[in-house]
Amino acid sequence: MTDAKTPSVNVFSGPLAPCSTAPMTGFFRNGHCDTCPEDTGRHTVCAVMTAEFLAYSKYVGNDLTTPRPEFGFVGLKPGDSWCLCAERFLQAHDEGCAPRVRLQATHLDALEVVPLEVLRLHSDED
Repeated sequence: MTDAKTPSVNVFSGPLAPCSTAPMTGFFRNGHCDTCPEDTGRHTVCAVMTAEFLAYSKYVGNDLTTPRPEFGFVGLKPGDSWCLCAERFLQAHDEGCAPRVRLQATHLDALEVVPLEVLRLHSDED
């Protein structure tokens, strides 16, 4: 894996705000939803976890609640912010269980998968 990140900008082309450092998130585990060509999952959407979304994610095969200490993963709970894969976010939106989104911390590259209008539907900010 290279460390060649794409520019750290949000969906408004401004500075990418941190998503979370507790738990530490991001493809680079730097607290930001930065991305690069090796990030095939596009972990670019800063999402605030809900019980409904976490249950949905587990149901479709991505258990985000169970700790995996061997990977340094503590498991997520409602209220935690996490850099979510853009495709998984769009899938959850289509199924009616998308989590909230922090737009200032969502990477511009998320717009290659999720329209800004959809992200705004799930945000409290602008």
